[in-house]
Amino acid sequence: MKKVLFGLVLAAVALPLSAQQKPVYLDASKPIEERVEDALSRLTLEEKVKLTHAQSKFSSAGVPRLGIPDVWTDDGPHGIRPDVLWDEWEQAGCTNDSCVAFPALTCLAATWNPEMSLLYGQSIGEEARYRNKSVLLGPGVNIYRTPLNGRNFEYMGEDPYLAGKMVSPYIRGVQQNGVAACVKHFALNNHEVNRHTTNVIVDDRALYEIYLPAFKMAVQEGGAWSIMGAYNLYKGQHLCHNQYTLNDILKGEWGFDGVVISDWGGTHDTRQAITNGLDMEFGSWTNGLSNGASNAYDNYYLANPYLNLIREGKVGTTELDDKVRRILRLIFRTVMNPDRPWGSMLSPEHYEAARRIGEEGIVLLQNKGNVLPIDLNRAKKILVVGENAIKMMTVGGGSSSLKVQRELSPLDGIKQRVAGKAEVVYARGYVGDASGEYNGVVTGQNLKDDRTPEELIAEAVKEARDADYVIFIGGLNKSNGQDCEDSDRKGLGLSYGQDAVISALAGANKNLIVVNISGNAIAMPWMNEVPAIVQDWYLGSEAGSSLAAILMGDVNPSGKLPFTFPVKLEDCPAHSLGEYTGKRSKDIIDIKYNESIFVGYRWADKQKKVKPLFPFGHGLSYTTFEYGKPTADSKTMQADGTLTVKVSVKNTGAREGQEVVQLYISDKKSSLPRPVKELKGFQKVKLAPGETKEVTFTIDKEALSFFDDTQHAWVAEPGKFEAVIAASAADVKGTVPFELK
Repeated sequence: MKKVLFGLVLAAVALPLSAQQKPVYLDASKPIEERVEDALSRLTLEEKVKLTHAQSKFSSAGVPRLGIPDVWTDDGPHGIRPDVLWDEWEQAGCTNDSCVAFPALTCLAATWNPEMSLLYGQSIGEEARYRNKSVLLGPGVNIYRTPLNGRNFEYMGEDPYLAGKMVSPYIRGVQQNGVAACVKHFALNNHEVNRHTTNVIVDDRALYEIYLPAFKMAVQEGGAWSIMGAYNLYKGQHLCHNQYTLNDILKGEWGFDGVVISDWGGTHDTRQAITNGLDMEFGSWTNGLSNGASNAYDNYYLANPYLNLIREGKVGTTELDDKVRRILRLIFRTVMNPDRPWGSMLSPEHYEAARRIGEEGIVLLQNKGNVLPIDLNRAKKILVVGENAIKMMTVGGGSSSLKVQRELSPLDGIKQRVAGKAEVVYARGYVGDASGEYNGVVTGQNLKDDRTPEELIAEAVKEARDADYVIFIGGLNKSNGQDCEDSDRKGLGLSYGQDAVISALAGANKNLIVVNISGNAIAMPWMNEVPAIVQDWYLGSEAGSSLAAILMGDVNPSGKLPFTFPVKLEDCPAHSLGEYTGKRSKDIIDIKYNESIFVGYRWADKQKKVKPLFPFGHGLSYTTFEYGKPTADSKTMQADGTLTVKVSVKNTGAREGQEVVQLYISDKKSSLPRPVKELKGFQKVKLAPGETKEVTFTIDKEALSFFDDTQHAWVAEPGKFEAVIAASAADVKGTVPFELK
């Protein structure tokens, strides 16, 4: 009998883990918080510390002993970046890490369509999941303060409400795939020059009303599982370990339960990293983005230096346990989620999504004489001019650079669309940056051209004289000093002599269409010479098909600008009032946001003297819309109540189109200075010819509130307000007065 019992005991001991009682942390049927606490209780001190810092360029360690996997991050936000070596930036040389490139986030914002944002997030999330990434390093929602910011193309414009409402569906779409969105760069990262050494001085009203709301919506409406700190400083502390923004606001006021991840090399101090809200430290080498020791991850601020402070009794483990709880929560939401879908890569659906988002985001800025859409019934010869018609735009620009499976250029997209119906001729027009390499990814294009600017212009003008249409495709690119990380533009004007090319073409052909590819506003000294202007963006893999569909009228343009186009740089308050500098400094410098809350259209409305080149929210259509008189369901609104505003919109043209109806709120009398009006609602409606639809907005006191920095509270003061219905910030269609009781 004893032998039998002893044998049974041995058998029980020898049983595999799966046949024993499952630990709580491995039981997906248990609440995540129970799993987190159980896993935390099983970790050694050394295992806890290892979770908080990188082990390679893009990963942090798991706990193999407990079956807890590594966390793998990957750059977005426009596509899944190719893999690099473990401890080097060189390409890993994989043959299965090409991706679909989606349009840049400025384009997504320009759709003003949350459905497109959800589609974007779902699609890019599927690609990230298929590559088994835990965290997608994006999207970005830093506010468009200056058109010189080299990274504006990665963000969602100048208005915090628009950015917040457009980023939230993206986050939800990504995270449906069991991949964490990492919203960046928190916060006040509004230019690239001196991004490591800029200490931003901004008043609390501007902080809370302009620079934080999109992040707050990302957390509270989008449910973001991770946030990336910014490189710059606020109140003298780097924003990757900042008591005010990370502990007081993000984790305190907003109740964020996710992980704060440092930007690469954005950590500078062990004690601040311990106490000031950072959870996971990533980087390049020990001292950030410059050269240093190889495989130095144990020397990171949250590695051995942290471990030694604990062992020496100089710091406790309360902060460490909080960091580890957040990291475990992230892991259980992502790579240890048994219901995580498999994802997909390079699918027809993803290319279709990229094309649709591009089509909805392209903005028709000007269309005198209805030059657009191109009439293929009378077009025999179409001339395309400009380097951006042929240059790959998915390579370059910084961390958002991609290795795509394919990228259809604007020229090839136009050629495919008009094949057999018109002759398409190409002339270079200008030479910009003929290179085509970033971080080991090579475009394979040979764009070298040794002809003089005069020769290039002469060729283009000669071809333009007998063309039925001329399409100039230029703008910016992803090179340093253009739209590129870690650099800002030198000015508002176009580079490479493009203005001269456009003016020469305007003199040679009256049917000139200028297509500006950029993530930023540009100066247009030739605006009155050109009948049609299209704001294109970096549209990714389907760039050519999206643009061709708009130019040929297959798709009616419905994009609206997510930022203001100033006539000149001095019309932008960051430059007229200060402060901004393009001069690099190794020392920490203060940059004061003197314009406070008056950013973008808020400044244009306030100063009134100078009209923008194109206002925020502007975008034309190939059809026309008529707005009815807006009405409200009451003349008064209670502090705990709501107000519903309705307006009818009719398509008065001959073809189907989409219009973005915009709701702004105007406070007629306030104890503190307020903008003339602020965006508080928008809806994109599709209308058949002759069709009328009623658009409804319901607002509460949040839409009427401002941040009172003396009370450190949001305040809605009783008094008179107006609901403003508009087609852009400068195109008001009607107002409805009401009173807050």
